[in-house]
Amino acid sequence: MNCQRLYFPVVLLFLAALPVQADTMYQCVDESGHKSFSNMKSGPKGAKCTPMDLGAPISVPANRGATKTPTPSTFPKVDENAQKARDTDRRRILDSELTAEQRNLEQAKKDLAEQEAIVLPEERMQYKGGGGISGGKVEERLQPYRDKVALHERNIEAIQKEISKLR
Repeated sequence: MNCQRLYFPVVLLFLAALPVQADTMYQCVDESGHKSFSNMKSGPKGAKCTPMDLGAPISVPANRGATKTPTPSTFPKVDENAQKARDTDRRRILDSELTAEQRNLEQAKKDLAEQEAIVLPEERMQYKGGGGISGGKVEERLQPYRDKVALHERNIEAIQKEISKLR
């Protein structure tokens, strides 16, 4: 019984592994001139299908894994001291960018806090008995400030990621 249960899935796997190749492809043109392509002669209703010459089939060799191409001897090389100097410069530049982004983040947070503390007259609801605050208008006004904070936070994260690659 178990053999019979396994027979069908094994046959399906075998068939799925076989290369698929259409012997003939057809170009079908309908009454309005639209072209379609199919491996079956019967195309859309009213379409005239003609076989296409695809040439000889091309076999693609199986990928046995990526082979590494050796570096040519004429390829320019950077000596170790020059590379260390470049890495040091890169680290210095990234550190200065990180400091600037942190400053920008603090300023963006300060601007957001200032905007959150105020309510503009047009954000107050006008009705009898008092003036509540329209949350939608406030959120709309604050969103660019929140976006700016989020942008600087993402920038800091990206710079820190680059710095961690240098170690």
